[in-house]
Amino acid sequence: MSRNSYVFFFLLFFPISLVESSLCSSKDVSLVRNLNDAPQSNFGREGLSHITVAGSVLHDMKEVEVWLQTFAPGTRTPIHRHSCEEVFVVLKGSGTLFLASSSHMKYPGTPEKFSIFSNSTFHIPINNAHQVWNTHDNEDLQVLVVISRPPVKVFIYEDWFMPHTAAKLKFPYYWDEECLHQPKDEL
Repeated sequence: MSRNSYVFFFLLFFPISLVESSLCSSKDVSLVRNLNDAPQSNFGREGLSHITVAGSVLHDMKEVEVWLQTFAPGTRTPIHRHSCEEVFVVLKGSGTLFLASSSHMKYPGTPEKFSIFSNSTFHIPINNAHQVWNTHDNEDLQVLVVISRPPVKVFIYEDWFMPHTAAKLKFPYYWDEECLHQPKDEL
């Protein structure tokens, strides 16, 4: 049997483990990486590009996680909250931050609106519902995002008046789903 036959046989019967180990293993990740070569995806969300620059799952980070996200014009995050700190640095573009700081009420309520722009930075307090929206007509919004305590558990709202108790828990979040294998009963 030729070497190529062995490779074909291996890939035919072990493709999932090969892909999973290369995608999810921190052993295969170099300390110094080129972001142009980093895996990116929209995770089924049209207009989003997400790159995990340094993460809990892929890079064994314990205290922080860093993302590079690009939003096409009109694209936005869902209205959501999480029990971690989050810091944004706007690298290019402009948009709007919606922030409801009434997490002690039964629902987020009417959010405050903040203009965000290139070279601006902002942070999201723990458990405050928020949404980032690229409101520019023809320019991408690109942000560098740092979160604490990864991997993040996100509560997603349909609107600003949805009760906190009805918000949908999303864990693991999209960019962790392929690699983070947790028991299904975890809260």
